[in-house]
Amino acid sequence: MVTGVSLSRWTMSYFAAALAALLLAEGLMAAGYGYPSASIESPRTLIVVHIVTIGWLSLLMCGALFQFVPVLIHRPLFNNVLTMPALLCLLSGLVALLSGFLWLDGQIEDALPFFPIAAILLGAGFALVIWNLARTLMSGWPLPLPARFVGVGLVGICLTTALGTIFALVRGGVTDNAYLIDLAGRGVSLHALAGLAGWLTLCAIGVSYRLFAMFMLTPELDRRGTRLVLHLAICALVIAVPGGVLAILSEGSLNPVLLAAGTVGLAALGLYGRDMLYLYRARKRRMIELNTRMAVLAFASLGLTILLTAILAGSGALERHVAVVVFLAAFGWLSGLGLAMLYKIVPFLTWLECYGPVLGKKATPRVQDLVVENRAEKWFLLYFASVWGGAAALLYEHSPTFQASAAGMLVATAGIIVQLLRARRLVDVSAEARFPEGAHRPGLLYSFAQRA
Repeated sequence: MVTGVSLSRWTMSYFAAALAALLLAEGLMAAGYGYPSASIESPRTLIVVHIVTIGWLSLLMCGALFQFVPVLIHRPLFNNVLTMPALLCLLSGLVALLSGFLWLDGQIEDALPFFPIAAILLGAGFALVIWNLARTLMSGWPLPLPARFVGVGLVGICLTTALGTIFALVRGGVTDNAYLIDLAGRGVSLHALAGLAGWLTLCAIGVSYRLFAMFMLTPELDRRGTRLVLHLAICALVIAVPGGVLAILSEGSLNPVLLAAGTVGLAALGLYGRDMLYLYRARKRRMIELNTRMAVLAFASLGLTILLTAILAGSGALERHVAVVVFLAAFGWLSGLGLAMLYKIVPFLTWLECYGPVLGKKATPRVQDLVVENRAEKWFLLYFASVWGGAAALLYEHSPTFQASAAGMLVATAGIIVQLLRARRLVDVSAEARFPEGAHRPGLLYSFAQRA
């Protein structure tokens, strides 16, 4: 087991809730719910967007951070009890938020204060997450470089939550402050950047530095170029969100702010890609496992997102096709990387929980024995092919093709989930080796949090 680190009790519950949200979002897209069948500003589109960003990506990231922030700093999680109240607040807040959008769409007649309730619950849930992770990080000061990315990512979710709260209060009619109304009207792009780039991408970068080094048996990076990635990312976040807010409140244009932030952010991502290539070339594990091979496709999606953004911006068509960029970033890069890492994380944590107590005492299976890669590979390939097909359909504004691609994503995700369930239940481990004496039988949604 990882030295000095406990298993997070409720990480598997976060993963389960996140995967359920992903299936729901893909099902809605396949059914033609939201963009491109509806406008990008419509309540239906906002429902799908927030199921993806809060229900899928944020819950996935929270669950991963509760487990791997302690690994980054070699300290236990500050409080294992707070993780479940945080999950309940986030889920109930998401339900309230979606109900508010349904009310705006005319699907709910009762005018309940959905948006203020959502603001309170989501704010409380993310506050618990931030408090728990920040206190954990503080115990490991001075922080190693990967943990610093997570620390900046926590600033990103603070900014995202603050802007989301303002939007909810304005939509709910709680405030008529002219500055807040103006911010809610013009600040949607800042909210999206704070969430997708400041929160999710920065945390994904920090965790990936550690996990790729660990899973490929390469030295951890702490060189000048890697530190420059962090510094450029911080600059991009500060320029985009606080700078963008100041531009809106002073009635200035957002375009120069977004251009400057985008330029700095692209430079950071370029250096990050160089680091990932270095880790791959310096690896001691020559046989690359499926999760790493599929992560390569996620990085390819990130590169495609950057290239497409540059082409669209250069041709003046970025505003018209911004949905394509967001779709590729959310589903090709973040979701693709998340699913690829889950295929390693779930078996790895299951192996630690089940066989950690008897390591060195009994013969145990390897982590690789919990999965059958040949069976899972086709689902990952279908997933990425469907994402790229969906992006092309959005670019050419062809709704039926996009729905077919979303259906492919749905089928592929369901296939990947089945493989994760098999790993969690140890189905593919031979019966005679499955539970040696003293091994712990893992629960489906709960981990036995034992200090190693």
